[in-house]
Amino acid sequence: MNPDFIREALRQVRYPGFSRDIVSFGLVKNVTCEPGLTTVQIEVSTADPAIPEQIFRDCHTILDPLPDIGHAKVEIEVKAAPAAAGGGGDGSVGKSSIPGVKRIIAVASGKGGVGKSTVAANLAVALAATGARVGLCDCDLYGPSMAQMFGTCERPLANELDEIIPIEAHGILLMSMGFLLDGASPVIVRGPMATRYTQQFLRQVAWGELDYLILDLPPGTGDIQLTIVQTVAVDGAVIVTTPQEVALIDARKAVAMFGKVNVPILGLIENMSWFECDAGKRYHLFGDGGGAREAELLGVPLFGQIPIDMATREGGDSGAPIALQPAGENKVSAAFHRTAAALRAKVVA
Repeated sequence: MNPDFIREALRQVRYPGFSRDIVSFGLVKNVTCEPGLTTVQIEVSTADPAIPEQIFRDCHTILDPLPDIGHAKVEIEVKAAPAAAGGGGDGSVGKSSIPGVKRIIAVASGKGGVGKSTVAANLAVALAATGARVGLCDCDLYGPSMAQMFGTCERPLANELDEIIPIEAHGILLMSMGFLLDGASPVIVRGPMATRYTQQFLRQVAWGELDYLILDLPPGTGDIQLTIVQTVAVDGAVIVTTPQEVALIDARKAVAMFGKVNVPILGLIENMSWFECDAGKRYHLFGDGGGAREAELLGVPLFGQIPIDMATREGGDSGAPIALQPAGENKVSAAFHRTAAALRAKVVA
């Protein structure tokens, strides 16, 4: 029996609510093997007591039956979560752990197909229109879309500190796997490499001085999301959903995931709320009022309802987000600017 064998065995222990194991996440800090005694030291950052309790039980489930292990002693040190300051009793948003970045806001959804990336792109544009310095990190490694949405295929360079220089388009600093790929080339990487790319996008990019760094998270509740909240202190998450129940079910999963890692939910955005025809009649294609009811149930604000229209799709395809259009001339642009104003009021309160 040796420490390497024990570490390999502990790869069967998953972080609660996620698919990745505690060894890959670096939670196992030390393993010692002595005659009759094996000690495992684990460090967890969370304010949820159920998480270390579950890890403790799962470790013993794996270790206790092993032959020649002797007594298995699992020591878990629980530290304050990095984002805990953002969820303080005064409702204020905590400081970023990326030098120069004032606020980090994650835009997430529990499922794909709800227009999360379109919302993230237009939120960034609308925030920048207020005079704020905004960055946007496309954390969806397997389906990056920001290069297309902002109409640029530049290759990022590195500075003298070997930091990636983000691409700038429409006044937004951008980083995306889409800038590193050729055309339709797929991203084929396993979990640990995806984690490394994500950490590099956040930590080794020369973001400079930003008022907001928007993180466009991949859909779902997987390893990349957990990597992000363990890499930087996310000040809060915005959940994007469409009005129908099938989308709200998955939005609740996203909310629950952020609750497990102590990231406050800033509010909800309901996308594709209705289609308005030329005669001015609204058609609620995906149901009516689902986002408002869910926000009330969660006790968080509904930042906005975004209509669906052709111009929004065309803007995303052509590299000119709809929020670039004057709010007085386009209803969807106006909705995005109102939504960004509500978000801004929340995080600076």
